[in-house]
Amino acid sequence: MKGYLIMKTTEILTENKQKNKSKKSRFKVPHVFALLFFIILIAVALTYIIPAGEFDRVEDPVTGRTLVVEGTYENVPQNPVSIIDIPGLIITGINEASAIILFLFVVGGSFRIITSTGAFDAGIRAVTTKLGNKDILIIPLLILIFAICGATVGMTIEAVGLVPLMIAFARSMKYDAITGMAIVLLGCFSGFIAGLMNPFTVGVAQQIAGLPMFSGMWLRAIIMVVLIIVSSIYIIRYAKKVKADPTKSLVYELEQKQRDNALELNPDFKLKLNHYLILLTFMSGIGLLIWGVITKHWYLEQMAALFLAMGILSGIFAGFSSSRIAEEFVEGAKSVTLGALIVGIAMAITVALREGQIIDSLINGIASIIMILPDFLKVISIYLFQNVINFFINSGSGQATVTMPIMVPLGELVGITRQTTVLSFHLGDGFTNLIYPTASTLMAYLATAGIGYDKWVRFIWPLVLIFVAIGAVFVVFAHIIQY
Repeated sequence: MKGYLIMKTTEILTENKQKNKSKKSRFKVPHVFALLFFIILIAVALTYIIPAGEFDRVEDPVTGRTLVVEGTYENVPQNPVSIIDIPGLIITGINEASAIILFLFVVGGSFRIITSTGAFDAGIRAVTTKLGNKDILIIPLLILIFAICGATVGMTIEAVGLVPLMIAFARSMKYDAITGMAIVLLGCFSGFIAGLMNPFTVGVAQQIAGLPMFSGMWLRAIIMVVLIIVSSIYIIRYAKKVKADPTKSLVYELEQKQRDNALELNPDFKLKLNHYLILLTFMSGIGLLIWGVITKHWYLEQMAALFLAMGILSGIFAGFSSSRIAEEFVEGAKSVTLGALIVGIAMAITVALREGQIIDSLINGIASIIMILPDFLKVISIYLFQNVINFFINSGSGQATVTMPIMVPLGELVGITRQTTVLSFHLGDGFTNLIYPTASTLMAYLATAGIGYDKWVRFIWPLVLIFVAIGAVFVVFAHIIQY
């Protein structure tokens, strides 16, 4: 009898376990379009719940920027967004993101032409052969290079064109697409977030706060070193795991598909003259891109034109016919269509909040909460406030013009230095750009890499938590030393 009961209990437990496993297997992460639509619905609902309001704004005669006037918040008539307006919001979002979307299509098409020539494959094979078993050392080196670009010229979206190259490089070392994209994204953002001489965040915020441009650089340099080290360790650990067991890759299906479609290079394959010309065209183009961004303040239109020229020239050097160049371009542009649309749909979230006139209300409400907190919590609260607001106002310079005029006097009331408030701003603005679906730069990278948003979140969320914690430590330290 006792044996029967034990056997029956075991059967029931096994059956329950199988049912639970079956339930888990039936759970499926929603498509990113469905996720974004759900967030848009929440944004629309908030326009009914949160009172509409706005601050007065004035133009700064020195910089020409439109700044919020602190203490001028007032309620305005409620202007809720109807659910039937959502299709219009999405179209408006796509329209407002049109420059980024166009850039993605051009980069996708141009890189398809370049990669189809085989020059990248040959060049990468030559480099990895020379690296031998030291290939893992290239990861921190590349992160450092990208971080310097992010810290000095604020390079983030500008580097999206390098994502296919870094992914090809990562795959040649038996890593995966996430490794390649992470090298570029985390590299650029390690510098951009630390903001050593970042004109778009630190530069704008210090101007508004009345501080000398790029003052307090010593602490930001330390932060940058810490972020580079942490990013390198995080990526290397993941890359080694994937290399040891490819099934551990978060994008294993994508890697299998790419491997099945990839052409095997002949072991005796050597770089030819046309490959050298194509690689020279690419490297010269990147050099011209950096020059244009730094000296001529190029942005998406100019960069798109440059990548298009690089693609066409590469096709000519490869001996492609005009039809072949056109066909490759179309195929490349098609491959980023999903991601390009995601960028526009994500923009609809901000459009809904703006149309409902509740962005200023959110800022004023959070600032009011910070004021009633104990003084020792205020510096952390200002930092966390920027992390929250970054979901709604993803532009660094745009966020600075809205929040800095409010946060600077608020901080001074409780003994927080202006420099510490600026630090809280650019750290709070930066880390969540790595995970928020409203971050257009992140979505552009994912579109170019062909990586699903859900896969990226699984990879990045532990690092974002680590980064946010690191930021909190530095903000508190800055407050203690009266930075």
